[in-house]
Formats: sequence, C-alpha cells, structure tokens
Amino acid sequence: MKGMVFTEFLDMVEETFSIDMVDDIIDAANPKSGGAYTSVGVYDHQELVDMVMALSERTEIAPEALVKAFGQHLFKVFFKKYPSFFKGVSDSFTFLSSVEDFIHPEVLKLYPDAQLPRFDCEREGDTLTMTYHSSRHFSDLAEGLILGCALHYGENVQVKRESLDENSTRFQITRC
Repeated sequence: MKGMVFTEFLDMVEETFSIDMVDDIIDAANPKSGGAYTSVGVYDHQELVDMVMALSERTEIAPEALVKAFGQHLFKVFFKKYPSFFKGVSDSFTFLSSVEDFIHPEVLKLYPDAQLPRFDCEREGDTLTMTYHSSRHFSDLAEGLILGCALHYGENVQVKRESLDENSTRFQITRC
C-alpha cells in the first residue's frame, strides 16, 4: 500500500486527536517499518490495520467508523493534491464513475507500483452501483471515500452495502 495512505492517516489522527495519540498507536502497533512512512514508499497494509485497531482501543470508536472517517478525510486530500482529477466534473456520480477508467490510470502514471482496487460501475437514474474488488478488505475506506465525494459535491446520498464475497463489496448509492 502506498505510503501516502499511511502519512495521511497519521495526519488525520494528529489533527483529530493529538501527536501523542500518533506516537501511542505506532508504539502499540509496532509496525515492521518502525512507523516511519514516506508518501512514495510501499508498506504492508496490515500496518495500517494494526494502527486503526490501536486507535480504536484508545478512543473506543469502532474500527469501521474510524476507517470511514479516514476515507472522508482522504477524499479532501485527493481534491487538494490532484485538482486535475476534478476538472469538468460537476457531480459525485460522474466522478465516482470515472475512478476505474480515468482516475486509476492517472494514479498509475504517478505511482506505477500502486496496487489499486478495482471498481465496476452501473448508473441507473438516481442510483449508482459500484462494486469494489480488493484483497485488502478496505470496504470501509471505499465507503468513506464515496461519502467524502458526495459531501464534496454537496449531495445527499444513501449508501447501501452488500458483501458479495471475501474480496468484493457492492455499494448502491442513491441520491436523496
């Protein structure tokens, strides 16, 4: 997993809780990398899972809620760092539908070693169905990114989620 995800997670923890909490969760997780991440490095995704679990234990916030909140945070970061991805896009469904065919190829140009999830999309009226495929099991992160996207575009959406198998989750996103 790209180091940028790790550095942004730790930034979110610092902003939301404190720098001491960052130190505490790194100490508790005892990651193989030592907790020193660079945005362009590649790290085992389990290190992030371990830090989320350590944060959950300390805050008594469910891991799923923390990861969804991180997804919303990460969407804001993507908007600031990669404004070209958003040019000419006026709504969340258009943006989300472009992830697989436009965003991910652009990400791979910037980070050729990135291991990205795959998204299959179907749009029907006020409903967008996105099927997430990844062996990393970060459906909560994907849902947080979806919610962050809707917030960015000022849209109210309802997200229904269905686990299809060990590596796939279907998100049905409906505009309210």
